[in-house]
Amino acid sequence: MTAGLERLAQRLGHRFQQPKLLERALTHRSFSADHNERLEFLGDSVLNLAISGLLFERLRDLPEGDLSRIRANLVKQDTLHGIAAGLELSACLRLGEGEKRSGGQKRPSILADALEAVIGAVYLDAGFEAARALVHRLYADIQLHAGMHAMDKDGKTALQEWLQARKMKLPEYRVVATTGEAHRQTFEVACVVAELGLTECGTGASRRAAEQAAAAAMLRALTTSSGRPAAVRKN
Repeated sequence: MTAGLERLAQRLGHRFQQPKLLERALTHRSFSADHNERLEFLGDSVLNLAISGLLFERLRDLPEGDLSRIRANLVKQDTLHGIAAGLELSACLRLGEGEKRSGGQKRPSILADALEAVIGAVYLDAGFEAARALVHRLYADIQLHAGMHAMDKDGKTALQEWLQARKMKLPEYRVVATTGEAHRQTFEVACVVAELGLTECGTGASRRAAEQAAAAAMLRALTTSSGRPAAVRKN
C-alpha cells in the first residue's frame, strides 16, 4: 500500500487486510478495467442499511416517511461529496489522463461514487460491523435531528427559506473558477452570506449545479451544532 493510501486508511480508521480492495475502490473506470463500479454498487446498499439503522436508533419518535427523507438527504451526492472532500479522497483517486485534465478529481459525482466504493471495500475486507462502524465515524460530525426531513428541498430553496425565516438578506453566488474543456467544464461557485461573514463553495458540471452544491454546503454550516455556524470561513 502506498504512503497516500496508508494515510487515507488512517483517516478512515480501518486497517485493511486486503489493501487491493482500497486501491480498487479509488480506481475510476477511465483508469483501468478493474475499476470501482461494482464496489460502489455494494457500498451504496451497505451505506443505506447503516444509515437506516443509525436513524432508527437516534430518532425514535419519527415516522417512516420522515426517516426516509432524512436518509435520502444523508446519502445524496452533495453529502457524500462533502465527506469525501473532508477525507481528502481526491488525492488518492486513480483517473485516466483525460478525466484528470477535465477536472475529474474534483467532480462531486466521482468523489461520491468513490466514497461508496470505499464503504463497499471495507464491507468485503472485514464484514458489515466494520463497515457500519466506518459509516458512524464518517457521519459523526453531522447532527441528526427531526427537522432534517425538511432539508430534502433543493439547496438554494432551503437556504433561502432558512435566511428569510430569520429576516436576513438572500445569499450571493459568485463563480470563482471554471476548469476543463468547453464541452465538459466544472464550475466552482461561492455562496456568500454577507451578514454572517460566511462563504461556502460548491462545484458542479453547470453553474446551476455548482450554486446548488454551494447553497447546500452553506446550509450544512448554518444548521450544524444546533443552528450555530460550524464551519466559518470569512470573506
